Amino acid sequence: MHKRTVVWNNSLMFPVVFAILLAVLVMSLIIGCARTENDEKKIIRFITWKPNQPAVWEEIYTLFEAEHPDIRVIREVGPHSSTAFHDLLAQKLKNHSPDVDVFFMDVIWPPEFGSAGWALPLDELFPPREQKNFLNGPILANSYKDNIYGVPLFIDSGMLYYRKDLLKRYGFNPPETWPKMVKQAREIVFEESKRKEMFGFSGQFKQYEGLVCNMMEYILSNGGRILNPQTEKCEIAEKPAVDAVRFVRNEIIGKIAPKGVLTYQEPESIAIFIQGKAVFHRNWPYAWEMSNNPERSKIEGMAGITKLPRFSGNKSYATLGGWQLGISSYSKNREAAWTFVRFLTSEKIQKHLALKAGLAPTRKALYKDTEIIQAYPQFSDMKTVFLTARPRPRTPLYPAVSNVLQRYFHKVISDPTSDIEKEACAASQEIDRIISLQDSAPDNSAVSMTETREELGIETKDAISERTSE
Repeated sequence: MHKRTVVWNNSLMFPVVFAILLAVLVMSLIIGCARTENDEKKIIRFITWKPNQPAVWEEIYTLFEAEHPDIRVIREVGPHSSTAFHDLLAQKLKNHSPDVDVFFMDVIWPPEFGSAGWALPLDELFPPREQKNFLNGPILANSYKDNIYGVPLFIDSGMLYYRKDLLKRYGFNPPETWPKMVKQAREIVFEESKRKEMFGFSGQFKQYEGLVCNMMEYILSNGGRILNPQTEKCEIAEKPAVDAVRFVRNEIIGKIAPKGVLTYQEPESIAIFIQGKAVFHRNWPYAWEMSNNPERSKIEGMAGITKLPRFSGNKSYATLGGWQLGISSYSKNREAAWTFVRFLTSEKIQKHLALKAGLAPTRKALYKDTEIIQAYPQFSDMKTVFLTARPRPRTPLYPAVSNVLQRYFHKVISDPTSDIEKEACAASQEIDRIISLQDSAPDNSAVSMTETREELGIETKDAISERTSE
């Protein structure tokens, strides 16, 4: 057997070896660059809801990454429903999920998230000297037991919309008190109904969170309160609160407002107004654009906006709404997370959101910005309302408190034979019992709202919605 000898041609060997070495070098560079890029970029995970203006938000994310190339934002888009979004976010935070760094919070969530230890206290990052640049109401709503847990991004508050043309026709100025509003509505409807269907008022009185917002405005403007912040005792059975509820039942529901208002949320309530069938309308700031949009409204240019009425001898108050940004207590990228929060809540981005999306800023200085006021002149009128807007009761057990309030308010305003004082006392006692659970819970314990509702025998809002829609 002969041995086979392999002879390499030197003229071919060099190109082959060179090609191999070059391929190895290129691959090393690619892997090295990828590793370097990933090592240098800090990743933060942002839990957000599906926005109404997606293009505006894409512009904002692009701006952030251009200014902060070392930070990559991964977004998880949650449900549009505030209740469903809350449940998704609470579940993640309860499980100490690493998939959450920054998140949106509804204005009523900071006490719950702070008490549970889910939201990072921002006192050192967001000190009082910085807080002073923001409207007081949102700062108050984000504070709980001497800590602040969120930075306000945009604000909502209750407003009174009215038909400028109709008030002028009958010689009226926008009403400053609720009884005056009722009087004007009756007189205008009496005359206008001779020609077409017309109602005096439209608001949100279905059994849901919006009902609490509406009713709280009547109670506050009569000198009452839902919860005493010092004693943490419920005060809906006190005379100012009871009288305010009685006024709504006797003068609003089925009187200047249609009986069907008991089933109205925001969409149904504004529909009757922009169709030209209501003199007055209570809603949030977004309703201004809808009321004056020629493609959607029959009253373009005829809608006015002002602060909500009050009762004699008292002040006007609006319920505070809006959204804020919080940081997870379990975030491993707190510095990058704060950079993102600070950017989103900056003057530049709040101005961008005001001009492009019509969202009301939380920074005081922007209410003097000529560009914003020229584009949205109603913002100058809204500032006074925003300065006096009041948050709903600040308690980590607010969802359970709200459930009791919804049932109480809806029962007594929909049933003319109901005993308001008796029902108010029963609801007040139930709320005091809920608050006592908060006091008995250890500090910074992760209070499960689902468990609390089950313990109290309270249905979730989603369950109620599903049941009532069947």
